[in-house]
Amino acid sequence: MTVVVATEDFELYHGVVNELRDRGVTFTTVEPGADPPDSADVLVRADDDESVPAESDADVRTVIADPADPRRAVEEALALLRGEGGRTVVGIDPGTRPGVAVLSGEMVVAAFHVPLGDVAEVVREEVTDAVDPVVRIGDGARLQGGKLIRALEDVPVELVDETGTTPYLGTGARGMGDVLAAVNIARLDGERVESREVEPTPGELTVIQNRSRERADDNREIDEELARRVASGELTLEEAMREHREDDAT
Repeated sequence: MTVVVATEDFELYHGVVNELRDRGVTFTTVEPGADPPDSADVLVRADDDESVPAESDADVRTVIADPADPRRAVEEALALLRGEGGRTVVGIDPGTRPGVAVLSGEMVVAAFHVPLGDVAEVVREEVTDAVDPVVRIGDGARLQGGKLIRALEDVPVELVDETGTTPYLGTGARGMGDVLAAVNIARLDGERVESREVEPTPGELTVIQNRSRERADDNREIDEELARRVASGELTLEEAMREHREDDAT
């Protein structure tokens, strides 16, 4: 199976070629309008590049690539090579810095380890233009998972029993656990959810209050009600601290 790159766009060419090389994909290049080799399965080109000859159209599928996003073009090309089993599934191992894994069929095509506040944007970018995508979130970190479900209300979400999804990490694999757990979560069927109401425990509220005190210049601690609103996702910790200061000033 071979990907053919045919473009006169310098930026697009280098972006696509670098993505293909990073993934170890077999590829070749031809001039726009030239006959692709017999081994060609997918042609990647820019929208304004000349197409392959008409007699080759039936044999070679075409991906129109955006120079600003070569990775998405390569993922589309790989999905065509893999056939119909390429549903986009995003697995998330929730926490303060979740692991995120994007699968097309059984293949991992992208992975992230980002702050909780960045996850929703990352997920939306990955599922844009995907056919029938699904996001699967582990059920372990209740508060963070609940926030993610609310933030992803425009994306199909399943809640997954994450028991046993975190693998043993051998020498040199430190820091990979959250991402590998996300891969395992993505491969498990879950229960479709639209929200997750979580009542924070006294211990969880105490942790939030302690964190507010640690961040405050004057050792000020937010009250339990504000901590509860932070836990529910209604306020960020910074917003709660600001509201607490304003209430004290009045």
